[in-house]
Amino acid sequence: MTTLAVTACGEREPTAAEAGATLKTHILQLLDEVSAQNVQVTDPGGKDIPCADGKAKRTFAATGLDIAGQTNPRMLNTQMLGALSGFADYKMTGPGDEKFSVTSEAMKTLLHMDSSTDGQYIVRGETECLNRS
Repeated sequence: MTTLAVTACGEREPTAAEAGATLKTHILQLLDEVSAQNVQVTDPGGKDIPCADGKAKRTFAATGLDIAGQTNPRMLNTQMLGALSGFADYKMTGPGDEKFSVTSEAMKTLLHMDSSTDGQYIVRGETECLNRS
């Protein structure tokens, strides 16, 4: 007998693979929205990372270059935060200073806007610990 996890809205919770696919889509779309150039995947994800209770999480990360070339890291992270709000429902998880972390309760994903070098967007993410299937 298979049991599905259910969210407060009565919808089925995504599996680790489903949330991982959403994570990848959101990160690549985010870099596209800020017009990042020379996008490179730094963590292709696609593999279950074991968590407690037989669950797993997935990761994904990518970088890209700002077309202006010398924009400071805080501004790059701010641009990504603004662009993200245009296509996905994420909420800040902390006060945010130089870098920002946001979470999507519905998608079970967490993004970190980690730009730390002038002109280079850096974003990485992970899913929550979810059922494998």
